[in-house]
Amino acid sequence: MSDKIKVSHIVLALAVIVLMGCASGMGISTSKKYPIEVLYDNQSLDRPYSEIGWVEISSEDSLTARQTKDRKMMYRGNDAETKELLAARLVMKAQKIGASALINVQYKYYTSVKKEGYIMKGLAVRYRGE
Repeated sequence: MSDKIKVSHIVLALAVIVLMGCASGMGISTSKKYPIEVLYDNQSLDRPYSEIGWVEISSEDSLTARQTKDRKMMYRGNDAETKELLAARLVMKAQKIGASALINVQYKYYTSVKKEGYIMKGLAVRYRGE
């Protein structure tokens, strides 16, 4: 196999890996029931509604010794149960401002050398006619 073909195979493989890493996904069970409807960024609402506004929760903490054992990142992010609790907090915040549903809910996790954090936000809406 020529060197050009080998390089093109490596480039293609790296591109596939990068694209897989960019795939959208909440990592949250969308079957969880909340007091108001919760729709994630890839779902649409089939009822007429009026926008109330964006609601957001966020937090940033220092990395723990367990996460950075031997100066390597051992694990990161929140588990599914924690993400569901965060979604429940977001729902409560939306309910306080009179929302019938949360749409376009997004979860982002980030990390740096010494810190980690998350942002979860969604658009609070009220169904028309209620």
